[in-house]
Amino acid sequence: MAPWVRTRLRAAPGAACALALLVALTACLAAAFPRAVDRYEDAGLRDAVAEAPAERTILQFYAQQSTTELPPEEWESALGSDKMSKQYAQVLAAVERPLVVDRAQSSYGVRTTQPAEVWEPWLPRPSGLPAQMSLVAQNGLADHSRLSTGRLPRTTGTVTARSRAVEAAVTAETAKQLRIKVGSVIHIPRPAWGSLAVRVTGIVTPREPEGAYWSAQPLLRTPSLMRKPDMPPGADTYWLGALLLPPDAAPALQATKGGPERYWQLAPSAYSLNARDLTGLSSSLASLLSGPGLREVRQATTDPGTDANTGLDEVLLSHQRLRDGIAPLVSVAAYGTGTVAAVVLLMAGGLAADRRRTELALLRARGGSLRGVTGRLVAETAVVAVPAGAVGLLLALLAVPTTRHAYAVAAAATVTLLACAALPLRAAARHAVVRVHGAREDLTSVRPSRRRTVAEVTLLVLALGAVVALRRRGTGGSGASDAGISGASGASDASGASADQLVSLAPVLVGVIAALVLVRLYPLPLRGLARRMGRLRGAVGHLSLARAGRTPVSAVLPLLALLTALTTAAFGGSVLAGIADVRDRAALSATGADARIESPRPLPAALPGQIRRSPGVREVSPVNIAYNVIPNDGAEPVTLVGVDRGSYASLARRTALGAFPAATLKPSGSSRSDVLPALASPSLSDRFGSGPFSVRLEDGNLVTLRISLVRETTPAAPGADFLVVDRSGLPGLSGSAAGAARPTTLLVTGSHLDAAALRTLAGENADVRLRSEARARYVDSPLQSGAERVYTAAVAAGAGYAALALLLTLIRSAPERAALLARLRTMGLTRAQGRRLLILESLPQALLAALGGTLAGWAVVGLLSPGIDLTSVALATATDSAPADAHLRTDPWSLLVPALTVVTLTTGIAAAQAWWTGRRSSVRELRAGDPR
Repeated sequence: MAPWVRTRLRAAPGAACALALLVALTACLAAAFPRAVDRYEDAGLRDAVAEAPAERTILQFYAQQSTTELPPEEWESALGSDKMSKQYAQVLAAVERPLVVDRAQSSYGVRTTQPAEVWEPWLPRPSGLPAQMSLVAQNGLADHSRLSTGRLPRTTGTVTARSRAVEAAVTAETAKQLRIKVGSVIHIPRPAWGSLAVRVTGIVTPREPEGAYWSAQPLLRTPSLMRKPDMPPGADTYWLGALLLPPDAAPALQATKGGPERYWQLAPSAYSLNARDLTGLSSSLASLLSGPGLREVRQATTDPGTDANTGLDEVLLSHQRLRDGIAPLVSVAAYGTGTVAAVVLLMAGGLAADRRRTELALLRARGGSLRGVTGRLVAETAVVAVPAGAVGLLLALLAVPTTRHAYAVAAAATVTLLACAALPLRAAARHAVVRVHGAREDLTSVRPSRRRTVAEVTLLVLALGAVVALRRRGTGGSGASDAGISGASGASDASGASADQLVSLAPVLVGVIAALVLVRLYPLPLRGLARRMGRLRGAVGHLSLARAGRTPVSAVLPLLALLTALTTAAFGGSVLAGIADVRDRAALSATGADARIESPRPLPAALPGQIRRSPGVREVSPVNIAYNVIPNDGAEPVTLVGVDRGSYASLARRTALGAFPAATLKPSGSSRSDVLPALASPSLSDRFGSGPFSVRLEDGNLVTLRISLVRETTPAAPGADFLVVDRSGLPGLSGSAAGAARPTTLLVTGSHLDAAALRTLAGENADVRLRSEARARYVDSPLQSGAERVYTAAVAAGAGYAALALLLTLIRSAPERAALLARLRTMGLTRAQGRRLLILESLPQALLAALGGTLAGWAVVGLLSPGIDLTSVALATATDSAPADAHLRTDPWSLLVPALTVVTLTTGIAAAQAWWTGRRSSVRELRAGDPR
């Protein structure tokens, strides 16, 4: 067998190199895809945990004195630093993988649950109420802070509940807000043994202020200005701060009225999390919150009253919902591109089998066994494909580093196996029976066999059944249930996974249906056109249609590749265009224009003119917004917007946010007592009806309004109920003062706006928001951006494979076309007629693929549109400005451009082949014995 392999590789080195390149590229892409998905999913999970506030992601165990069963003397001993340290080590041991604890940011200690009022006269009292202090004895203060002034607190001797004085430190921000200095003494009242004197010995600065050590309890780092709900406004504020005691001073907290509790705070290591471990993470958290893990922690702390809480499970659930919304869309591109790549590999094997048809038929005629010939072909192909697949796998492993390799190896192995089997299987099917002469095998002459008909009908029924099941699935979507990550049953998970597979396979299924239908219908119009062309003068048209009708039966593979690629491209283009549209509409709804300048106080009168002269600004619409207008029904306040009706109507029409005729808001008279027409949101229209009603402005003036028009949205008040009136009719803005009225908001339209210039003109007291900046904030998760990149790359790869499938189809028929043109030139065919012949011959197939791909793409988008919500992919988080109809829509460019590209590429290659053949001599094509 080895001599056979060496001889064949030497005889066709070009074909061997082309196969090796194709296998290496396909294996590399197949192996890189799951690794790229793992990479962006891991990055998305880690980013979600790292960006979430520490108080949400921290896993906290705590045991309050009021719930413990320990006697007072044992409770005091339990507060000691040595005992707490041992218990902390045991709590860490109770955490099971895949949950990994970041020990550098984790902590433990003792704190008071109720702050104590301190009556030091030098502490600030904003409204006369005394400041309150919490006492916290947390480990690791020296490791997580830098000493600014003084020294760190320490204990002298043994601190007990009877101790009269302890030392403490405060952060620099606490010292600044509460006027604390080194040496200050704060007395904490106690019910017995007198007050506890806390002497501040040092002021520290946190090393990592945003780390979990300081952010799990923000009060440790930053004091808060609190309000008492049972006090009248203006006399209800007080300062709340924290005093940081050394761990050995924790027993002193037992005698205070603060209700001390022990706590152990475990910060998750965000960069050790993997998206594939979400199920394991949820199990670990569930165990620690209310399962065997919590029981183990209670045994470690010897306190059955120990409890646990965390918001990490909600963060993981939010990430899983986003991932589950994105995964089916990415799988669409994966299935489509994978199908096209598999078809191309099969076509490469079929092309090699057709090229060597005479050789293999001769071997079979001379006594070669089918098993022997097939085995030699397998060995010949494996020598080329296996090393190429290994090289492709190695490139994928190096290009996309992740910790999981199994899927990549399986994908590369599948590609290699398919490449090794394509040629032998095709040859075995063709040469299973020894034949001397082969009959015609074109679409117009060969009638499908019963086996082929049964297979096609079976495949068609399965595809239609899957499509019907997908349609009956409804718009529920996939993803984690509201009950939690692991709350769904196994049957529900299996059902959701099956539905997701249906969504992902939809383009391929529709492509299969379209390919089978079009291959069956393809001969019918050709026969009719050929009969009509036969009655006309000239042989080129009739000959081209006759040649097109001789398309081989195996053309179903390239047609399937083209239809799948076009369908996937149309679906992918519609998805990407839909994502961009959702983000554009959400950003526009959030700002109301291309830029929004807003201030709680009236803006300078000259500012609108200055903004109009800024680069890129086309128009400025001044607006006055009052958010707390009281209606006469005494119910909730409403938002009243005063506008210049001309510019505002133009803005609403241009942005498509509640367009209305400007004349609708024109006041009927000049008196302030007249009823002003108003544009209202639907809820306010239902609330006030069509009759007149009064509202009291923030300055005390009464205005009578009547709702004359209802709109869902308006540029000035995104996501809120609103009343829009002409501001010239409002008190203080009418008459001669209207031209000099100072708006509170400017809605700016234009292109390429200079954000820095707008902020400079608006000043520090105004909030400037640009539509482009709002749009950029919607993509703040690596899960979104990574999925978009992978999706785009997969669609591009599918388009490349489709072009390769088209090229292989033309290469297969290139020798026959060259010989045909050579023969026809000897009979007087001109070069121009030769070009027309090849173009007209290839045009029916190209039009068939383009038309079928366009219809299939349109069908897939229409099929999946009700069940796909692009909000989770387009927007990082759901917002009030998110469009209500963020479903998939057909993008005309995504349908037409790929189809026109197929037609252009096909005709271009045919024209190039005719031009190249016309430059060559006809001797080579017409030599005796040429099998073509």
